[in-house]
Amino acid sequence: MSEIEHTPAAPTGAAVAPQPGSGSARVKKTIVMVGMMGAGKTAVGRALAARLGVPFLDSDHEIESAANMTIPEIFARDGEAFFRKKESQVIARLLEEARGVLSTGGGAFLSEANRRMISQKGVSIWLNADLDVLWNRVRHRDHRPLLRTPDPYGTLKSLYEARVPYYAEADLAVRSDAQTSVDGVVDRVLDALASRPDVLEPET
Repeated sequence: MSEIEHTPAAPTGAAVAPQPGSGSARVKKTIVMVGMMGAGKTAVGRALAARLGVPFLDSDHEIESAANMTIPEIFARDGEAFFRKKESQVIARLLEEARGVLSTGGGAFLSEANRRMISQKGVSIWLNADLDVLWNRVRHRDHRPLLRTPDPYGTLKSLYEARVPYYAEADLAVRSDAQTSVDGVVDRVLDALASRPDVLEPET
C-alpha cells in the first residue's frame, strides 16, 4: 500500500516549514499539482513545498475556508457549477498572491480557462496514477461528493477516462504509483522540474 495514503496530516493550506537541506533552488513560479482524486496531490505537494522551503496551499481548503462549508456541503447546497466558478476564482487569487506549491481539486484542470491561467502564471504537474491505484486510495473515504453514487468504482472509472485527456495537457507529468513513497514521487517531480529553469532557479 502506498505511503501516500498514510502521510501524517499537517494543517492543510498552511505554510510548510522547510526541511533541513532544503532551499537548494529558488521558486520563480507557483508549482501546481493536478490530477485525479487519490493521485497524491496534497501529500506530494506538501512534501515538495517542505523540500523547497516554500508555502503549500490547497485550493479546496481555501474554498472551504472562504465559504465556511465543506466541499460536499457546497456541492449539496449550491451545485457543481457554483463550486467550479468559486474554484477558478480561488486558483486565480492564489496564483497571484505567492510563489509556492498549490494542490488543486480533481476537476479544476478540466476548465480551459484554468489550464491557460495555470500555464501562464505557474507550471502544471500531472500526478499520473492508474485507475486501480486511485480506487485503492479513495474507496474507503466518504468525503468525495462525485463518488456518492450506487456504483462508485464505475463513477471513478468514467471520471478517469473523461479527465485523462485534459490532464495530459499539463506542462509536466510524473507517475504516482503504489510502490513509490511520497518522497520518491517528490524526487520525480524535482527531476521533471529540472527541465524548467523558468520555474526553479538553482542557487549558485
